[in-house]
Amino acid sequence: MPLPDTDESAATELATLAAEIARHNALYHTDDAPEISDAAYDALVRRNAALEAAFPHLIRADSPSRSVGAAPAGHLAKVPHARPMMSLDNAFTDAEVDEFLARVRRFLRLADDAPVALTAEPKIDGLSCSLRYEHGALVQALTRGDGQVGEDVTANVRTIADIPQTLPEGAPDIFEIRGEVYMAKADFAELNARLLAEAEGTAKEARQFANPRNAAAGSLRQKDATITAARPLRFLMHGWGEASTMPGETQAEVVATVRGWHIPVAEAFTRVDSAADALAVYRAIEAGRADLPFDIDGVVYKVDRLDWQARLGAVARAPRWAIAHKFPAERAQTTLNDIEIQVGRTGKLTPVAKLEPVTVGGVVVRNATLHNADEVARLGVRPGDRVILQRAGDVIPQIVENLTRDTERPAWHFPDHCPRCGSEAVAEEGEVDVRCTGGLICPAQRLERLKHFVSRGALDIDGLGEKTLVELLDLGWITEPADIFRLAAHRAALVGRDGWQAKSVDALLAAIEAKRTPDAARLLFGLGIRHVGAITARDLLKRYVTLAAVRMLAEQIIALREANPAVLGETAPKARNRLDKAIADHIGVENVGGAVGHALADFFHEPHNRAVWDDLMAQVSPPDFVVETRASRVNGKTIVFTGTLETISRDEAKAQAESLGARVAGSVSAKTDLVVAGPGAGSKLKKAAELGIEVIDEAEWGKIVAAAA
Repeated sequence: MPLPDTDESAATELATLAAEIARHNALYHTDDAPEISDAAYDALVRRNAALEAAFPHLIRADSPSRSVGAAPAGHLAKVPHARPMMSLDNAFTDAEVDEFLARVRRFLRLADDAPVALTAEPKIDGLSCSLRYEHGALVQALTRGDGQVGEDVTANVRTIADIPQTLPEGAPDIFEIRGEVYMAKADFAELNARLLAEAEGTAKEARQFANPRNAAAGSLRQKDATITAARPLRFLMHGWGEASTMPGETQAEVVATVRGWHIPVAEAFTRVDSAADALAVYRAIEAGRADLPFDIDGVVYKVDRLDWQARLGAVARAPRWAIAHKFPAERAQTTLNDIEIQVGRTGKLTPVAKLEPVTVGGVVVRNATLHNADEVARLGVRPGDRVILQRAGDVIPQIVENLTRDTERPAWHFPDHCPRCGSEAVAEEGEVDVRCTGGLICPAQRLERLKHFVSRGALDIDGLGEKTLVELLDLGWITEPADIFRLAAHRAALVGRDGWQAKSVDALLAAIEAKRTPDAARLLFGLGIRHVGAITARDLLKRYVTLAAVRMLAEQIIALREANPAVLGETAPKARNRLDKAIADHIGVENVGGAVGHALADFFHEPHNRAVWDDLMAQVSPPDFVVETRASRVNGKTIVFTGTLETISRDEAKAQAESLGARVAGSVSAKTDLVVAGPGAGSKLKKAAELGIEVIDEAEWGKIVAAAA
């Protein structure tokens, strides 16, 4: 993929990559639930690195190249590392390994042919952990976390038989051993079988882990150490952190000493004198990969001499003296039997390949994601095709090649209607994802949509949390928003159900009745129409006052789209831009453009959604939306709130700003006039400083509000 040719497009892609990589970091390191393969993740990181190399002046404060892992989860204590736990840069080819050694020689000012001894060891796929020993006793164990702060898992680690509670006499007063907590393949299979057996004959759904890495991570990060103790966890050392003295002058010497302390070290760990020898070790480990008792995804090379490691130091997130040489994804050939469409909670339609079962990397694979309509078209796949499958990074299966695309066979067409509810399924201009427009009437989206409808930013109905909504959905009493206001008809049946008494039922019904006259903007936001967030909903209603007028606006946009044909010779993008401008002009609201107009039109074009709307409007009576403003120094200005507000809620702060005649925005831009920053403010505060925008704290904001009273 070529690099962008303008700063603007490069900056946009860097922002997208930063958000996407951060999301996948959190899924992998914090939630133990990766959505993409290691190879796909590595591709994102490499693309980010290429862009930063080409546009160094655009490197972001939140750049993925400056971060490691993800912030620790919430249920374990957070403890700073004495020395950061860094990540590793990756190599994918022999040439990149040679370049790594060339960089080392250049940095150390060595001759091009100067020998540089390395160590080589398998890169195990587990959960990074740091074990701190003081005066020979294990005193603390931390996960990597974000590299600076980890989670305290000391009690859990004490249950792992591989890890000694004490080191022998003569060990340094302080020594942090770092390595991977993992689960052997055989133990993983046995654990899943046991979990399945325990669930048999009960109403409880069997929870099985997707792979050994997830099983190890989930087991180590339990609140209850007795659960960890019942799981077959193991440990392999690969390095160290803080040390009062070093028991050796080279990586190999220190590892040999640690091995003598009865700390497990990979049997394949070895020292080599050249790149050729390192690559020979790589080939040998790769060839025996399937026979190893644990999962690995590459080989790690480290400069052997510790004094050279100290001189080489590190860049933002990785040491200069080490690199991970990743394995290519394992592949297999099979038959694609069918393509099914899954509908996600946001309405996204994802094609899934149903495969003739095949073993890849020791795992039987029956399904593989095809991602979107563009990927289906790129591969040209149809039921009956022979395909090559890979488990990139040993996590998520994907089809990489269609071997029979030239064979005569009917094409497979991506659906234009949702298979779950029959609503239209469309892709917005410039997007590859096709989404169901059914919204609240779509069974696949219903729970998430209802959760949003009753959430704090929308109708804010006390007592209607996820657990209660699931129960009411299962009973069939609630399927759409209007049903919430008819729940009183089920009072007698609800009283006496497990967890419900007359008092709690009446409290819920009272909370619902209190929302019969909801704020119109909150109600509009609560419907979950794409692109109509809380701020946009308020901006629309400031202009149109009533929800009936907003619906009429949507009908007008539908008519405008139908009466706006492309001009002869006009390109599709130009026609779309012209239409978007016409829609934005018709809406007549600052900062509300064509995307919002199309979203409103798509929503009301769907008969199911019109029926949901009409049913809901019969149950509620939202008053006209009127924002009473007072004269203030922020009248007519755009304000951004960021960080933690300590004396008022974010919703109250927004309401205050609007009452003073200001507009509240969600992000900082050149149009922002004022930023109110609380503790924890991050990138928005930095952006404000870069743009020279006035920044005040919550106390100063309070003075502005008080002055206008």
